[in-house]
Amino acid sequence: MSPAALSADGRLGMILTELRLPTIKRLASELCDRSDSEGWSARQLLERLFEQEVLERETRRFERKRAQSGLSPDKRLSTFDFSAVPAVSRAQVTALVEAHEWLDEGANLLAFGPPGSGKSHLLSGVGHALIDAGRRVLFTRCSDLVQRLQAARRDLRLPQELAKLDRFDLLILDDLSYVRAIRPRPPSSSN
Repeated sequence: MSPAALSADGRLGMILTELRLPTIKRLASELCDRSDSEGWSARQLLERLFEQEVLERETRRFERKRAQSGLSPDKRLSTFDFSAVPAVSRAQVTALVEAHEWLDEGANLLAFGPPGSGKSHLLSGVGHALIDAGRRVLFTRCSDLVQRLQAARRDLRLPQELAKLDRFDLLILDDLSYVRAIRPRPPSSSN
């Protein structure tokens, strides 16, 4: 490569960094060379560069949503054994994740059963499928959420914490059990 080409690549790299286009920055030199050798039009080159940028951004967005979700990576619908829990209909679960308008309506999905019956796995799988459909999901133990909200209230940041939770399309509360509020005892009366 000539010094002029290196200088142009350096300028282009700085511009793409400033524009926050990391995929184009990484692929520009390779695709420009390929464009020159194969005789692509400027439009074809731009389409290929921007197409790659869009695809990688989408991939990163899904990875970020999955990382923020708190879902177990190995608990997916594809690994859930529907035959072990005959009361759960594969068709109904599939319908829930494919037609996820119920989230927009504020509907709830409740899963009850004894410990070890696969509720967490099933709901984690539903969460993964909804992320794949573009939704934001948070999976948390109920007691952890209660502690998080109590700490936010104590620190006078409850509205901000509730706003963070409101960004999710679905909150999966696992291990819902009786949470006893700690209240101060009334003073005892002495006779």
